[in-house]
Amino acid sequence: MHKDIKALILDMDGVLWREATPIGDLPAIFARIREAGLKFAFATNNSTKTVDGFVKVMQDFGVGLDAGQIMTSSLATAEVLRRQFPNGGPIFLIGETGIASALESKGFQAITDAQDETRPLAVVVGFDRQCTYAKLRRATLHIRSGVPFIGTNPDKTFPSPQGLVPGAGALQAALTAATDAQPQVIGKPSPEMMRIVLARLGTRPAETLVVGDRLETDIAAGQAAGCKTALVLSGVSTRAQAESWSPAIDYIAEDLGSLVA
Repeated sequence: MHKDIKALILDMDGVLWREATPIGDLPAIFARIREAGLKFAFATNNSTKTVDGFVKVMQDFGVGLDAGQIMTSSLATAEVLRRQFPNGGPIFLIGETGIASALESKGFQAITDAQDETRPLAVVVGFDRQCTYAKLRRATLHIRSGVPFIGTNPDKTFPSPQGLVPGAGALQAALTAATDAQPQVIGKPSPEMMRIVLARLGTRPAETLVVGDRLETDIAAGQAAGCKTALVLSGVSTRAQAESWSPAIDYIAEDLGSLVA
């Protein structure tokens, strides 16, 4: 890794773990990162967990960190909605605990009951492993009536130990098919999350390396923010795809451990 790199912005799913399975010896990997004097933080499109939930996962894997080191698409989405609707209000949510908690922290009421006919300020769609046809039906009716359609992140798939499974983008695609409406997507590849994390780290884009496993979100967001980028092959995108990506990626590695070895 080039000596000018002073900090890492790391994706999580596909970089650190696949569902509940860690990728490599995470305590040893982060010990090397700290020994190298590198700052690090996380920017994840995963909207399912709260920040405290992610801290707990890392602790269970033997890595301690502060809540301020984590930025999620849930937090970014809640912040954007707060700017649009400063007085808060009801949001119809297809999503899990992470996005519900983030919305409620900004003064919104997350409606997850498909039978609730309250007209919301927006329909927010993230990753939801309990999504039902009834939820998609209610969301479709709201969007068709003119309610704004917001996506936490566009990831169509989600890496698991068994292979790729449907992600938040797949649910958004179903609603687009039903409504002819495209969501306003807040998470990566938008550079907004990267800019927030850069401010927290106190580093410039040119001295910050964004590490991810997905070209169209992680790498695109890092490049849009002006950062150096590294693709690890432990998640979604392949080496062939990475080598044909434009603009060129700075580093390609088998996994995070080999990147920081």
